[in-house]
Amino acid sequence: MKIAEKFSERPLISFEIFPPQKDSPLSSIFKTIDELADLKPDYISVTYGATGGQSSRTSEIASIIKNRYGIDPLAHITAVRNSKEDIKKEVEKMYDNNIENILVLRGDNLSGEPEAKDFKYAQELIQFIRDEYNDKFCLAGACYPEGHIEARNKSLDLYYLEKKVSSGVDFLITQLFFDNTFYYDFASKLRNRSIRIPVQAGIMPVTNKNQIERITSMCGAFIPEKFIKVMNKYQADKQALTDAGVAYATDQIIDLLSSGVDGIHLYVMNKPQVARKITQNIKAVMKSLKSGDV
Repeated sequence: MKIAEKFSERPLISFEIFPPQKDSPLSSIFKTIDELADLKPDYISVTYGATGGQSSRTSEIASIIKNRYGIDPLAHITAVRNSKEDIKKEVEKMYDNNIENILVLRGDNLSGEPEAKDFKYAQELIQFIRDEYNDKFCLAGACYPEGHIEARNKSLDLYYLEKKVSSGVDFLITQLFFDNTFYYDFASKLRNRSIRIPVQAGIMPVTNKNQIERITSMCGAFIPEKFIKVMNKYQADKQALTDAGVAYATDQIIDLLSSGVDGIHLYVMNKPQVARKITQNIKAVMKSLKSGDV
C-alpha cells in the first residue's frame, strides 16, 4: 500500500532502521525487525547506507519487511554518486519486489568522494523518478524545521522545498529536532506557502550522548539547555540516560500529537526496546486519536 494513502487515518507511527555493515550477515537485522513488527507500525523505513554502497541491502531488507512481515517499507535512495542507470536498476529492483514507497534524499557529500553524477539535488532525482515511473511509487522527501545546515537562509531552504514538493513528493519527513517550537514555526510557514501534503515529525530518542552530539554537529539541530543538563547528568549511566531520553522524546511526541501532527517517525537506531517503550507510553493517546474520541 502507498503510505500517502494511510494519512487518511492519521496520526501515523513509523520506525527507521539501517542495514547491517557489509561484513555482517543480513540475518543480524531480523531480530530488530521481529521486535519492531510486533509493535504494528504503519511502516518501517530502511536507510540507504552512508556511502551508497549498501543500496542492494536496502532493497533486500525492504522486500523482507514487505513480503515476510506484511508491513509496508519505505526504501531510501540517494542522488549523489548515482547515475540515471544506477537509479533505474535500483528502482526497478524495488518494483519487482513489490516495494511501492521510496524516500528520495540527496545523500551525504563525503570528503574524498567523487562528484555527483547525474543528480546533484534530491529534487532532480524526484523529478527523474516521476518522469520515468509516473505514479508507480509513493515518494517521500526530507524537510528541515531548523533549515538545512547548508542552506544560506530558511527562506531559500523553503523555496527549494517547494520545488521538491512540486516535483512529485507525496509526503514529508522532518529531520530530527528537540524543540517543538521549531516544528510549529516550520508548519506555519508551510501553510503560508500552500504546502498541504502530510508532514511527519522525525524524533530521535537520545540514548548516547556522544552519538547525538555527533549527529547534531552534522545536521545542525539545536539541543535545548534543559536536555544538555540531562545528558551531562546521566551520561555515565546508560540505563538512566536511556530512561531520560525516552521520557524527553515521549513528552515531545505527546505535545506534537495533541497539536494535530500528521505522524511520528522514530529514528530508533536499530534499538527496538526504545521503540517499544515509547509506543507503550503513547499507546492510550494514539488510540484516542485514532478512534476520534478527541
